[in-house]
Amino acid sequence: MDERKKMIEPNHQDLSISIQLELLSISRSSFYYVPVGESDQNLKIMRFMDEQYMSTPFYGALRLLALLKMAGYPVNVKRVRRLMKLMNWRTIFREPKTTISEKTHYKYPYLLRDLEIVIRNQVWAMDITYIPMKKGFMYLTAIIDLHSRFVIHWSLSNTMTAEWCTQVLKEAMEKHGKPEIFNTDQGSQFTSDIFINELKENEIKISMDGKGRALDNVFVERLWRSVKYENVYLNVYENGLTLWKGLDDYFRFYNNERLHQSLNYQTPGKIYHFAA
Repeated sequence: MDERKKMIEPNHQDLSISIQLELLSISRSSFYYVPVGESDQNLKIMRFMDEQYMSTPFYGALRLLALLKMAGYPVNVKRVRRLMKLMNWRTIFREPKTTISEKTHYKYPYLLRDLEIVIRNQVWAMDITYIPMKKGFMYLTAIIDLHSRFVIHWSLSNTMTAEWCTQVLKEAMEKHGKPEIFNTDQGSQFTSDIFINELKENEIKISMDGKGRALDNVFVERLWRSVKYENVYLNVYENGLTLWKGLDDYFRFYNNERLHQSLNYQTPGKIYHFAA
């Protein structure tokens, strides 16, 4: 256990756990992290699938099954589908069918088609991705400003819940104000009452990708590719704390040092902070 975690006093008279974590520079996600109980073989399969998704996001369970068998993994389609669901794998189909969503929840229209995005905080987008570690895995969510590609806020969790996503949204708005439009996919976290109500209460227009249309949220997909190829796959993170530290360094680099060709070789931070 990280030595700083031993300094946390859950029953401290004056300081809440949140304040103690902030003072010690420990993320809440890493403090509460409990390793996910999957076998070593399943974790290897999931790592294989995660890297494969970067190349073939249009593969479904049957193609993945064939690919895994060719790679020597003893799997069946039931196992593959369970791991796909666990990883939040969202196959891109030509016909509408992909993201796991709650059928009883209202789906909002996609508002970004042909929209000219010219200022910061005009449109924010949010998504969730799977992050492998040496033992176990976590989920990463991020909110980016589409004008500047600036990562507004990010967070790690060992579960994908609407409450987690809503808290990340609240923290992002506390730091950077609020956008005119907020875009997500149709995942159950983003169509939940608690998440939608937070957007409505702040008078933010709600936009959602069409099913199977990951390219509707292409800037977040590009962010995930950068995060994984430039950081996650190059490191073997031992646990939630080392993962948090590594991603914290990476997002600082991404926002303030990494030059983007699409931004005329400027950084997202420069574009965001100096945008009109």
